Amino acid sequence: MQLSEQEIIRREKLNKLTEMGINAFPAEEYTITDTTESIKQDFSENKQVKIAGRLMSRRIQGKASFAELQDSKGKIQVYFNRDEICPGEDKELYNEVYKHLLDIGDIIGIEGTLFTTQVGEMTILVKNFTLLTKALRPLPQAKTDENGVVHDGFTDPELRYRQRYVDLTVNPQVKEIFVKRTKMFNAMRTFFNDAGYFEVETPILQSIPGGAAAKPFITHHNALDIPLYLRIANELYLKRLIVGGFDGVYEFSKNFRNEGMDRTHNPEFTAMEIYVAYKDYNWMMDFTEKLLEFCATQVNGSAESTFGEHTINWKAPYPRVSMTEAIQKYTGFDITGKTEQELFDFAKSIGIEVNETMGKGKLIDEIFGEKCEGNFIQPTFITDYPIEMSPLTKKHRSKEGLTERFELMVCGKEIANAYSELNDPIDQRERFESQMALSERGDDEAMFIDQDFLRALEYGMPPTSGLGIGMDRLIMFLTNNASIQEVLFFPQMRPEKTVPQIELGEDEKVILEILNSQEEAMSLAEVKERSQLSGKKWDKASKILTKNNLVKVEKIDENILMKLI
Repeated sequence: MQLSEQEIIRREKLNKLTEMGINAFPAEEYTITDTTESIKQDFSENKQVKIAGRLMSRRIQGKASFAELQDSKGKIQVYFNRDEICPGEDKELYNEVYKHLLDIGDIIGIEGTLFTTQVGEMTILVKNFTLLTKALRPLPQAKTDENGVVHDGFTDPELRYRQRYVDLTVNPQVKEIFVKRTKMFNAMRTFFNDAGYFEVETPILQSIPGGAAAKPFITHHNALDIPLYLRIANELYLKRLIVGGFDGVYEFSKNFRNEGMDRTHNPEFTAMEIYVAYKDYNWMMDFTEKLLEFCATQVNGSAESTFGEHTINWKAPYPRVSMTEAIQKYTGFDITGKTEQELFDFAKSIGIEVNETMGKGKLIDEIFGEKCEGNFIQPTFITDYPIEMSPLTKKHRSKEGLTERFELMVCGKEIANAYSELNDPIDQRERFESQMALSERGDDEAMFIDQDFLRALEYGMPPTSGLGIGMDRLIMFLTNNASIQEVLFFPQMRPEKTVPQIELGEDEKVILEILNSQEEAMSLAEVKERSQLSGKKWDKASKILTKNNLVKVEKIDENILMKLI
């Protein structure tokens, strides 16, 4: 493994600590009595505290130093004084360990007392400290200039998603997104549990990828010697439980679809599905709008949330617009009674990319997606989908060719999908067979025939309504994030590029050692003077370091500075 100069120096410090008998990775419990949050909430002068966290900054001034400690709840100022930490003759703990062998990013435990500085800042006077973990890589260090402009922040999206552990450490505001995410899950569970519904788990590895029109991931089970699929939806298993006698079941499921990735799609995502017996899609619309109003209020303290330039009002009730009405309004075309060829020709005439594998359902879906979706900003139920688009949905009780289905649109995106569930096994078999015909035409998202599910329906499933919600997309709208990667701890990424091995000469090492001796950026002229390199050697060495992204040279105001990256 090729180490940077800073990583080499940190390992040398680790060796020195070991030689001094200090374990940089101790195993024993470190009992914590306080957090930054509890200290600030119940602050009193001279109160004794014991806290642990990461050293995030420090300003050493001889025998005293102010530093900043960060734990899971926030940051607090700490004050290191040599004579407080080392009251006797031996000053090694401060002079050597603290000043020279600790680094920004190290995790330490602190015992001390509280006091308020002259400028009114709550501070811990350190009486004793313990090294709990030595950080062998330096954290990115953002700097704020006198104009309030932040330089070198850890802001590159790819790096942030790939190294979320660093992102959460140096950009603590990111943590609030995931706190709200968990609040949303908890709120939804509370709403369902209070209604008397039962949380369950269903298989992720499935012999038939059912419950949605999507391309699955496929794997192989060696012992059984059969292909298996990662779940694309949990719908058919939850309906089996309704057949089995549960009146209401729900599940937060990890689903997987082997399709494209963009700002609103990740191949692994979280969905919630709930099925309630003896209900229909009209009841489910009422239930859904009350659910989302409750969740928004629990997450943000208000029924309103901001998304981009829009203020979304989650307060029930929501408008209800049929798909036929929406397409007619935004395209002037009435899809009622149209043949597949007529739909194909119209879609092509308005610039939609179509092909021969598309059936009526796919064509209508493309027309609506291209020309209508983006017009629905506030939560709106799009209802009564054509039967070709809804192979698991009951036929509409009064509208020929339509089904009792709705999708909830917000800011031009679907976040919920629900039906009056199809419970006629004969009708369901015919729908599956129609899907198989589409598969034979080349539609790789068409549904499989699930014979066991059909058998379950033949035993009798009561009238049921089901709802699915994309949890990742919902939290995007509740936290004002336009990218799904922002609301996933670890989104799927392309393989990381291999960093080339760099052989450094003595001249390059001299420059790195000078920069490493300072926590701040240095004047380029000062680094050059201290290196004592000739002009030719300086030019060559500094070019190698900048080319390989080990140092950075930048102009701030009238100063030209050099610093480590």
